[in-house]
Amino acid sequence: MSSPFTTAFPGRCLVLSAFFGFGGLAAHAQTTPLQTRGELLYTTHCIACHSSEMHWRDNRRANDWESLKVQVRRWQGNTGLQWDEADIAEVAGYLNDTIYQYPRTAGPVGSSLSGQSPRVSAAR
Repeated sequence: MSSPFTTAFPGRCLVLSAFFGFGGLAAHAQTTPLQTRGELLYTTHCIACHSSEMHWRDNRRANDWESLKVQVRRWQGNTGLQWDEADIAEVAGYLNDTIYQYPRTAGPVGSSLSGQSPRVSAAR
């Protein structure tokens, strides 16, 4: 014998099942870590050649915020990426936030003093 709830409301049971089932997927998507645009650019275009040791070597050329941006600009040009100043600032910001921790100075469009980069969902 079937339950009076499922007999009287079979469509609602299906809708509720779908709602709660997809709700679990939505909750999972929201817990996916967010990545900055700089992190996405770096992991897509740079990480193949730049291990974390690259950034910790003794004779590194990035010694402050401005020289970090210069090095990102230099290497994106050497590899033909054609990034604009905003992309360069995003990648430099990601590296600065995760590795270097240099005080930021005001500069070209896309750079900031706050250190906050827009975040992009990895689920996109």
